[in-house]
Amino acid sequence: MYRSVFRPGLFLGQVAVVTGGGSGIGRCTAHELASLGAAVALVGRNADKLAAVRTEIVEAGGTAHAYVCNIRDEAAVQATIAQILGEHGRIDALVNNAGGQFPSPLKDISVKGWEAVVQTNLTGGFLMARECLNQAMQQRGGAIVNIVADMWGGMPNMGHSGAARAGMINFTETAAFEWAQYGVRVNAVAPGYVASSGMDAYPPWMAETIRSMPRTVPAGRFATEAEVSSAIVYLLSEAAAFITGTTLRVDGGRPNVRPGTPMPAPRHGAAPFNGFHLAATPKVLQDKAEGDSNAGA
Repeated sequence: MYRSVFRPGLFLGQVAVVTGGGSGIGRCTAHELASLGAAVALVGRNADKLAAVRTEIVEAGGTAHAYVCNIRDEAAVQATIAQILGEHGRIDALVNNAGGQFPSPLKDISVKGWEAVVQTNLTGGFLMARECLNQAMQQRGGAIVNIVADMWGGMPNMGHSGAARAGMINFTETAAFEWAQYGVRVNAVAPGYVASSGMDAYPPWMAETIRSMPRTVPAGRFATEAEVSSAIVYLLSEAAAFITGTTLRVDGGRPNVRPGTPMPAPRHGAAPFNGFHLAATPKVLQDKAEGDSNAGA
């Protein structure tokens, strides 16, 4: 069972929509919300992944339903939100988690590649939030959390994603102002380097870069998916009722590193929190662990 720090039944009777719910942070967040009583609507493009997560949640005693949707398609988003509302009667929370990018310097990104990343990480989130507001939340209120990224100070070799994520933060702040009149709170969570299945989507030549990431983090490690999920759940909860328009960083202090300033290695610190009972180490990090083991043999 999921080991959440939040009280049992926190979201009992509520319906939470989670995009990108078939893997990674979205999967973990869906599990935590379901463990706290929410009926979770899993939204994504891969029917098999969504079905697998739905089965996991149901077997753990939770409630979940899967909805295949390309969030970049306006008509599909409108129809999906209408279907969720028709089947559940309400939508209380939206986690705009779906996203993705590919590594490339700006000079080599085509218009097609640029637009694909912006549509997924910015336009799709806008469409989901707008439809949740217009079709459901405008009448009864709600909470939205947009997942962005550690893009402070630029995002070299991921400039398309950095631009989209920065845009999503501005959207978050604007929507927080415009939608407060409806009782809708809009916030964002900016994860840093997270040991998540998304790491395995990158090409092999990035493996060593990925493995070296903790060396640039004051906390000296990767975040767990559960540490990001708990931040999302907090912002969706009643405890955050007076919080809107903010971005909560979950990054171990990485943006606070300054060039030329020595970064001491952590002597000790808070142990990683991992309440997700189905968490698995990404393959790219498993390979490194195996390599280290073999090297010492």
